[in-house]
Amino acid sequence: MLKIYHSPGTRGFRVIWACEELGVPYEVEPVDFSAENRARPEWRAMNPVGKVPVMTDGDMKMFESCAMMQYVLDRYGDGKLQPAKDDPTYAHYLQWCWFAEATFARPLGEIVNHRREFKPELDDVVAEMKSRATAAVHAIDAAVADRSYLLGDTMSAADLSICYAMRGYRRMVTEDLPGHVQGLFDRVTALPSYERTVAAEAATAERLKA
Repeated sequence: MLKIYHSPGTRGFRVIWACEELGVPYEVEPVDFSAENRARPEWRAMNPVGKVPVMTDGDMKMFESCAMMQYVLDRYGDGKLQPAKDDPTYAHYLQWCWFAEATFARPLGEIVNHRREFKPELDDVVAEMKSRATAAVHAIDAAVADRSYLLGDTMSAADLSICYAMRGYRRMVTEDLPGHVQGLFDRVTALPSYERTVAAEAATAERLKA
């Protein structure tokens, strides 16, 4: 069974969400996100840079949440949540999956890191990262202006990944989303799998308190 080593508030959320949407069994192993815990040799053996999440599947161990999500789709998804590789939309599927992390989530992550490392925070740096994230939101808004989902009428893991990052944007930048993006976010977060993922996140937090 898949085991997802996860800390609440980290990118393991998108992996859990994909499993929930696909109905793939998984187990969550809560991880203390403290710097001290993530610096331990035992955790660095799981992820050499000390980040969370990590996923195992039998003897297989991997990190990087987007790669983990793609692994779940390829191994257990039975063709769901992604187009076939010979489908004309497959290239755009890859594009938006990578955009979600490399272009959209990256400046949001920099805001988190900056606020953790610098006190007081440098206003110009935070403003620049917010501007970059907002530019990404407008690109997404344009992409879904004439469609329900990023690839058209069918939802894919790219939508899950984008909407995961959108949670952070709404928390750190603004809840006031452009109209087409708001529609996408509302459709995707209305999924029962989203509610189950939110519940799994809360349960993980409670286990860490125990």
